[in-house]
Amino acid sequence: MSVVHNSEIARLVKTDYNLKDLQNIKLLLEEKGTFNFPVLDNGLFPAATVADQTKYTGYAAVWIRDNVYVAYSHYLFGETSIVINNIKSLFQYFQKHQIRFENIINALVTPDRVMERPHIRFNGENLQEINQSWEHAQNDALGYFLWFSCKLISNKILEPTQDEIKILALFPLYFDAVSYWEDEDSGHWEETPKIEASSIGVVVASLKALKQLKIDYPHIFQNCRYQDKLVTIELLDNLIQKGTDALNKILPSECVQQNKERRYDSALLFLIYPLEVLNDSMAGVILGDVINNLQGKYGISRYLNDSFWCRDYTDLPESIRTSISTEREQWLKENQRALKQGEEAQWCIFDPIISTIFGMKFIKTQRKEFLEKQILYLNRSLGQITAEDFQLGGFKCPELYYLEKDNYVPNDATPLLWTQANLRIALKIMEESLRLK
Repeated sequence: MSVVHNSEIARLVKTDYNLKDLQNIKLLLEEKGTFNFPVLDNGLFPAATVADQTKYTGYAAVWIRDNVYVAYSHYLFGETSIVINNIKSLFQYFQKHQIRFENIINALVTPDRVMERPHIRFNGENLQEINQSWEHAQNDALGYFLWFSCKLISNKILEPTQDEIKILALFPLYFDAVSYWEDEDSGHWEETPKIEASSIGVVVASLKALKQLKIDYPHIFQNCRYQDKLVTIELLDNLIQKGTDALNKILPSECVQQNKERRYDSALLFLIYPLEVLNDSMAGVILGDVINNLQGKYGISRYLNDSFWCRDYTDLPESIRTSISTEREQWLKENQRALKQGEEAQWCIFDPIISTIFGMKFIKTQRKEFLEKQILYLNRSLGQITAEDFQLGGFKCPELYYLEKDNYVPNDATPLLWTQANLRIALKIMEESLRLK
């Protein structure tokens, strides 16, 4: 049975559900504000709901990636106005700072100058960049924006202006300029740059989505260009092929570069859902890799030997807690605080994704074992919701659980909107499965 931290939720968790059972869970979570998404006036979402004591996390800022996931969950629920406000503001942000793309496309800036690449984290209130050293080389974040924009246009939710089409044209040209298929980026976890499959896969999914739009709406996208550089089907095919070839060499690993190898990484789950960029065979291998190597009692680690929110993390100096990973790992090493395997933080964003993946399998095949796994991972997700007496409030979705002394507790980035979004999706797919049962 899954660990369930909240006693009220524990009374509703079962190993088999009907629609009424699920409705009772959803009503409780809605009543308790679990799915409250604070939103800025312009429609952008901060990474987390931040209290005075958790401002130090910096999670009041806006991340491109997180915003796409939160907006995507609203899209699945048909909450169109929320989605449009969000995506339009992201377009405005990219328009405001499009020089970042142009300088790299025109070879005025080399990709290794990461602070001069498009910033993937910024001040959402005024769309200004944040003057702090950061690992902004994150092709996945840019890929998510392109992928989601194309999805909204394809489904006739977003009617792009000519200016917005010009912004979209910058993305494939930028990915070409940085040679994304062999570009060392910092990826989902904003860490030491390396050539990583999870980033390449997001970009491949986004380029495929843009190619489909070019085919389906040639009259809209005939002028998809930047200056004299036209985004053609041939260009997109070439970029997609280069990314696909790279994935074929790297997967099911995250990275195979010498001295940077990473065999398992939970970010690869996102290539299965929501991106659906992998075949069933590779998706099955990656799903098994994560479950068998990264799954813990309270959540799922991002990767082995992850030092972010490692044991007794709040004892670290604040400047180290909020610094980039290379500085944190250097400090831990110098202070004899090296991480022990098995003491990694266990994250809460992955269990709902795994539940959703098994749910999609059940909906497709009606096989009972997939429904059982869908329920198992939904229950793990529900179990992660904070207890009533948690210091930042009960019924919250944490970013992760970490070891404080000898107990796993939620970290200060609670509630994390990305976790909320993923759990909300998992509940929706669970309802779809139960309607077929």
